[in-house]
Amino acid sequence: MNPEAFSSPLFVKRAAYVVQEIAGLADAIDFLNDWPEDRRDMIHEAALRACYDAYDGRKPVSVARNAFFGFAKRVAILEDATSAMQWLAACKSGSGKVQL
Repeated sequence: MNPEAFSSPLFVKRAAYVVQEIAGLADAIDFLNDWPEDRRDMIHEAALRACYDAYDGRKPVSVARNAFFGFAKRVAILEDATSAMQWLAACKSGSGKVQL
């Protein structure tokens, strides 16, 4: 298992109809670094710092995941994992239909 992987992925809205899987530290760091500067705040900075600290081995990966989860929830971009996984499975099968 990748030591930088989250115990379970998080799913976030990247745009109106785009959902991104955040499976580990690299995904979280990239997402946070791409976050618009005018929307950054202390929660964003704390999540980014936690991810870098975990990447450097100073904090457990679970702390970084929890920090990213808190950030995503605060800015209302967190997606339900079950719905996101069903949607991804439908896209991969080519049906384009999601059964809920």
